[in-house]
Amino acid sequence: MQYTPLKKRKASAQGNALGDARVYARLDELVRLRFKASGFSFLPRQPVHSVLSGKHASRLRGRGLNFEELRHYLPGDDIRSIDWRVTARTREPHVRVYTEERDRTVWLLVDQRISMFFGSRWKMKSVMAAEATAVSAWRVLAAGDRVGAVIFNDENIDIIEPHRSSDRVMHILRKLVDRNHELRADLATAPQPDMLNLALRKLRELARHDCLVTIISDGLGIDEASVKDITGLSQHNDILAVFIYDPLEQSLPDAGRLVFSDPGGQLEVNTASLKLRDDFRMSFKARIEQLKTASRKHAIPVLTLSTDTDALAQVKRQLGHISSARRG
Repeated sequence: MQYTPLKKRKASAQGNALGDARVYARLDELVRLRFKASGFSFLPRQPVHSVLSGKHASRLRGRGLNFEELRHYLPGDDIRSIDWRVTARTREPHVRVYTEERDRTVWLLVDQRISMFFGSRWKMKSVMAAEATAVSAWRVLAAGDRVGAVIFNDENIDIIEPHRSSDRVMHILRKLVDRNHELRADLATAPQPDMLNLALRKLRELARHDCLVTIISDGLGIDEASVKDITGLSQHNDILAVFIYDPLEQSLPDAGRLVFSDPGGQLEVNTASLKLRDDFRMSFKARIEQLKTASRKHAIPVLTLSTDTDALAQVKRQLGHISSARRG
């Protein structure tokens, strides 16, 4: 029998896993989603059963208006456009003329921390986040809007400035795949829950007003500081939260003694313990409750994506299928 050194075996296993689209995001799969990303919209008009409908839809700003010029009032002008200060100063009626913005800026905040490298059913949370990002980016581009991204892991925050082009979407996807492929079970970097808050603060500097900010994460590390940053973002922007989770996080099964591993080492736990399962469930509940609290207070819609079902199918189901006449 030929002996393979441990390091080589690990490298071989990593190489094999990279070819598995359930474990690692693949660029060709993310590109292919361009031709499937239809049947939903991020614009204000929404199907009645969409999570963006109702009070959420009223907050979606869509494209804004740019000030074009100040000119004399002409017969037929809308009196609501009269600039009364200028009119009073010049003693002649003047109106403010606006043109509709050609596009809107959409920021995608994408989590690729080690906590996302987990999946008990079909795909890793990190892969689901990558697919949700691709679906969103392609849909935004199809609507004629600009798209940018803030991609973060446990060490780095990558910023890709918004632009309306296929090249920009490809830049986002390539960077995302690069960060995704850095994930592995024996990663030396310790989990950094606070990176979520650091990424949110960076995004507050970038998304000044009238942007759509889509947060794609498992919510690890969400706390009062996170809610404060999300609140700050929501004052001048629209927020959409995409919560990625694995069914095992909701409820730990009674499976006897199990060994869990992370970059810090291994831990054997007895899942037969009712207290352990209760604590596990409550930890997950507390994380999602923080997100829901911000959602309720600031009318922020939340999409929940489970690792056991196709990401695009879940997005369409929650945003609602729309006819081709209303796509945008």
